Amino acid sequence: MLIAIWMLARGGCCGQEVLADTETDRAMTGEPVFSHKLYYTGMVAYDGEMIPSFMYSDFYVFKKLVFKSPAQAKKYYKIANNIKKVYPIACEIRRTVDKTVAHMDSLPTKREKDAYLKQAEKELKAEYYPKLKKLSFAQGKLLIKLIDRQCDMTGYELIKKYMGGFKAGFYNAFASLFGASLKKEYDPDMDDRLTERAILLIESGQM
Repeated sequence: MLIAIWMLARGGCCGQEVLADTETDRAMTGEPVFSHKLYYTGMVAYDGEMIPSFMYSDFYVFKKLVFKSPAQAKKYYKIANNIKKVYPIACEIRRTVDKTVAHMDSLPTKREKDAYLKQAEKELKAEYYPKLKKLSFAQGKLLIKLIDRQCDMTGYELIKKYMGGFKAGFYNAFASLFGASLKKEYDPDMDDRLTERAILLIESGQM
């Protein structure tokens, strides 16, 4: 942390650029929230003998970011810290959606599906409301985008598809009171390219 503070202070005093590297990432965002995984894939033939084979999970190599000012670096690391907090929630929501949809598809009648969905909505509110209540405004807006990234549809589309257009419109109107929109889409190639970079490093256990 002292190294990061010194780098930012030096950049502020001398107008020098700030470099994003592994050491600075760790200093500014703390320990990784996910671990890099190693998988055993069996025995393979190599140079006339059988040896154990392992495969690493994806590992990303990016060109190092160079920030023009400490303020720019601070903005990037603030986003990274917010991702560390809300990305696990987005992953949980994706798993919950998959589980809920799979169970709904197994039910034979619309009446049973509606009853299950009503109960599921009640349970989801009880589980996630305490978590979402603790998020800041910026973290909440980020979560909306990450849901689109994880589920391949916006929060508005999810609600509309499984709960109907009326509820989707109501929840979106409520979000708009706070300057947010459930229709917000995730754009990894343009607006959210630095966010995508941070997500890949975080989910691979590199940040």
